[in-house]
Amino acid sequence: MKVSVLVPAYNEAKTIAACLEAVYGRNPGRDLEVIVVDDGSTDGTYEAARAAAKTGTVVIKHEKNSGKGMAIRTALAAATGEVVLIQDADLEYDPADYAKLLLPIEQGNAEVVYGSRHLAAGNERSYARYYWGGRLVSVWCNFLYGSSITDEPTCYKVFKTSLLRSFDLKCTGFEFCPEATAKTLLRGISIFEVPISYRPRRIEEGKKIRWHDGVEALWTLLRLRWTRG
Repeated sequence: MKVSVLVPAYNEAKTIAACLEAVYGRNPGRDLEVIVVDDGSTDGTYEAARAAAKTGTVVIKHEKNSGKGMAIRTALAAATGEVVLIQDADLEYDPADYAKLLLPIEQGNAEVVYGSRHLAAGNERSYARYYWGGRLVSVWCNFLYGSSITDEPTCYKVFKTSLLRSFDLKCTGFEFCPEATAKTLLRGISIFEVPISYRPRRIEEGKKIRWHDGVEALWTLLRLRWTRG
């Protein structure tokens, strides 16, 4: 099964090479296509990604910053794998978890898999406002859609490519997560969760999500609840 790893990147020159090395190095023998979309970075991310690219890596450049959601949509349009997996360009999430993220799809038990930071013991917590904000988004999602997921805003989201393309995504920013989640659940498709490892980075290390992105997630889940998936 060919897997397209979609890597949206904005001003991640310090980590993109290590990220790509981890993706390939921790998944030997797996058929991977890695698509990096530099979203208008100003720190040399594009050049660093090109320098670190291996066989099977595609590097695309946005001339201006358009948002994480738009970068994912650009990468999705270029994907040729049967499955897509979202990977942030930092190392908060460990590509060694790909095997268990992909297993439910490989076994025919799922179309969508999320990696949950809360199902694994021993993970560090991010800032309290991010941790509890993410918990609130998950509870809100479960309340609106009757689901039971533990980590809606996780980066590690895996979809059958044809399914994600069928959602006709409109997102441009961090609202990719709630839009993809809402449209999955509106189709009556269950989200399979597996425990993953997590090492949060600090704002001074480049963490970009802010409080208003959490508000946008809550609103997106509510706005889409009574639309068609």
